[in-house]
Amino acid sequence: MTQAQIAQSSQARVPLAPDSFPRWILYFSAGIIAFSLISVGLIRITGNGPDQRAAAPTVQRSLVFQDQKDGGVRVEDGLTGETLTVLHGEQGFVRGSLRALMRERYSRGIGSAAPFDLIARVDGRVTLFDPSTGQRVDLESFGPTNTAEFSRFLAMRPE
Repeated sequence: MTQAQIAQSSQARVPLAPDSFPRWILYFSAGIIAFSLISVGLIRITGNGPDQRAAAPTVQRSLVFQDQKDGGVRVEDGLTGETLTVLHGEQGFVRGSLRALMRERYSRGIGSAAPFDLIARVDGRVTLFDPSTGQRVDLESFGPTNTAEFSRFLAMRPE
């Protein structure tokens, strides 16, 4: 193809039609997105969200978690100081949850001696709460198996 033929074929092309997508759909979509963002923001600011209103506790227990030299974690009753159990091995979820809360304690200069509160609620939720920092982990968010890892501490008796 010669340059003359290329120039002639490019001139023969029909220009594209203007965009015919209805603008009202874009405006409607933008309105829904704005409404959603404003609604979520208001719920978070006012504290009236379903995850922010705590149901009444049915069982609450203070627990102290102490690292041991052999790599285990000793679980003590926060009131009496009696050992409930010693966790050995991975204990991934328990260690991960505690690590998240302990990181906040260390950043504030708080040691590990203060107890955590393990709270079972009327609606079936279980929360690990750190009264010294105000941080909490809603354990039911991680599934029933992981919630059970902590729930067993509520009924344990000292060894």
